[in-house]
Amino acid sequence: MNVFDERIGAPSSPRSLGWYWLRVIAQDLTSPGRAAMAVMVVFVLLATSGWTAMRHQKPPQDPRAAAVSAWLHGSVAGRRLPNPDTASAATVSRFFASLSNAQREQLADRYPLVVGNLNGAPIPLRYLANRQALGQAEAWQEARSKATDLTAEGRQSALQLAHRFGSLRSPERQILAFDPSGRGRVAEVFGDLTTARRTAVVVPGVDTDILSFEKTVKPYSTPDGMAEALYGAERAADPSAKTAVIAWADYTTPEGVGLDASTGAMAEAGAIRLNNMVRGLPQDTSVQLFCHSYGSVTCGVAASRLPQQKVTDITVYGSPGMRADNVAGLHTRARVWAARDATDWIQDVPYLEVAGIGHGSDPVSSSFGARVVSAAGALQHTGYFASGTESLKNFTRIALGEYGSVRCATSNATCAAGAVAA
Repeated sequence: MNVFDERIGAPSSPRSLGWYWLRVIAQDLTSPGRAAMAVMVVFVLLATSGWTAMRHQKPPQDPRAAAVSAWLHGSVAGRRLPNPDTASAATVSRFFASLSNAQREQLADRYPLVVGNLNGAPIPLRYLANRQALGQAEAWQEARSKATDLTAEGRQSALQLAHRFGSLRSPERQILAFDPSGRGRVAEVFGDLTTARRTAVVVPGVDTDILSFEKTVKPYSTPDGMAEALYGAERAADPSAKTAVIAWADYTTPEGVGLDASTGAMAEAGAIRLNNMVRGLPQDTSVQLFCHSYGSVTCGVAASRLPQQKVTDITVYGSPGMRADNVAGLHTRARVWAARDATDWIQDVPYLEVAGIGHGSDPVSSSFGARVVSAAGALQHTGYFASGTESLKNFTRIALGEYGSVRCATSNATCAAGAVAA
């Protein structure tokens, strides 16, 4: 039956009505106006259909900015401290190499929110600084949870944050970055980052913040759970491999599927942070990016800027597009892999870009040119790292460099052709 048959009539429910008009508009995308309207309609539908909830933006709070200001007025042994916003990771690395252990720890103790987020600073020192910063943030939120001038909702929110900070502060955890400002940002390392020869980085999508970073129900759907599942699968497949995995929720993501999620502004800001983080990793490790949903937009924007010799693979899953027409448009030497489960709602997003709205071509389409791998068993938009899924198995093979074992999405194994381990 023709879904556009006028005899059927428009559906009656708001959601069905929206999809009906989207299909009508989609019949003729030759007009830029119609194309832009199609993109806007679908993002409105996604925001109102229960797939994700829009939340009220809270006024930004930036304790790290205050810490940076204090840092810039500080010194060690009479020497000025490098500007954390402009100094390269290499410059920072040389600066800390010139200090004694006591001087490094003094800086971490005095400026934990700076040192803990400083690309190029010694990795163990960053863990130490972030554990202290988390302790301070936890104490602050615990005090707020008892404040009489807050609403009951405000006290409950403060208590939730205190519990999250306390969890992240556990001695066995390796927190590479932490910033309690606004909705909060964080990155956690699984494995030994200082000795890893291959480091996978999980880049998450919309609605990622300090509270959604981890959860006990369906943990594989969170940035932390994805990274932990991948590292566990790596260890099971090859216990001797020197690998690490980073759950990198250290950029500000869109809240819900609204205008921010349909444009590249936040991806642009995230790409700068991702590039800086990758350049601050140990020199001897190669990097494999695993980019989910809007995170794949961030990775697409970052692709050409990332160190080409260091980043060997970019894998996108549940992607709305990478802001490129094809792999060549990413201007990267990395292998580009793509996966999408048949039940993932992201396939309903129009894969086009008009006047800055939308993220371009579908990465799993044959015209895009990515190596399309099987995601069998993933189920829906956030199940790609669930145990037993073909997507997790394939991501593990890519992370380990076992390209010959990758299972392609079809019987045609061209996706693995020429994928020689670096």
